[in-house]
Amino acid sequence: MRRSIEELRTFYGEPAGALVRRLLARRLADAWGEAVNCDVLGLGYATPWLDAFIGARRQVAAMPGGQGVEHWPSIGKNRTLLVNERSLPFAAGSFDRVLLVHALEESDDAQALMLEAVRILAPAGRIILVAAARGGLWARSEATPFGHGRPFTRRQMEKLVREAGLEPTAWSQTLYVPPWGPLLPLADSLEPIGRHIMPGAAGVVLLEASREAYARARPGGAVATAPVRATVLHPQPASRGTHDLAGSSERS
Repeated sequence: MRRSIEELRTFYGEPAGALVRRLLARRLADAWGEAVNCDVLGLGYATPWLDAFIGARRQVAAMPGGQGVEHWPSIGKNRTLLVNERSLPFAAGSFDRVLLVHALEESDDAQALMLEAVRILAPAGRIILVAAARGGLWARSEATPFGHGRPFTRRQMEKLVREAGLEPTAWSQTLYVPPWGPLLPLADSLEPIGRHIMPGAAGVVLLEASREAYARARPGGAVATAPVRATVLHPQPASRGTHDLAGSSERS
């Protein structure tokens, strides 16, 4: 069962939620910048981050039926809608960027959700999955939305996107501070320490994927797609290998 829209809104209005919002925004800015001239879809509960894509042509927030929907933005024309995650009400290739937050972990069928997300992705589009990290402390705390549903490892996310026809191109992780109120002020100090000393303690993992893969010739003229090895999120187009979302040495 998905967390309700009221629970999610309440969490992101609290200090822990504000911290998550800020740290994830940093990673997303590394990956997509302002999403200039892009049509952007947020799937799940992505409204805390969509405002940052000020260069986008269009921003839409699609919220699964089991979660509920809120009016967004607070001022102006509403750009949210309630959807069936197995059948999104958008034409194929409608969006240049698709951001999934609080979408995978509590989905009844994560693969079906991914297939729909891929269907509506433009041929040169890019998608970022954000999910609770299986080895992190946030996945063990039911006081946050990350403590519900199924957490993921990076390899599980890579498998998920590949089965949906995409190739992973970049990855990152964040939220090394434990989800305990007195420790939250230490979050910025713990980010660089965690990345280098305790990488398995991250609370959230992000994976970017696209349709881009490169081909290599086989003897006899056959062409095979070479596997893309995931490495961390960058504003420029993805390289041949999966890179850090924040560059080869993540920026904090």
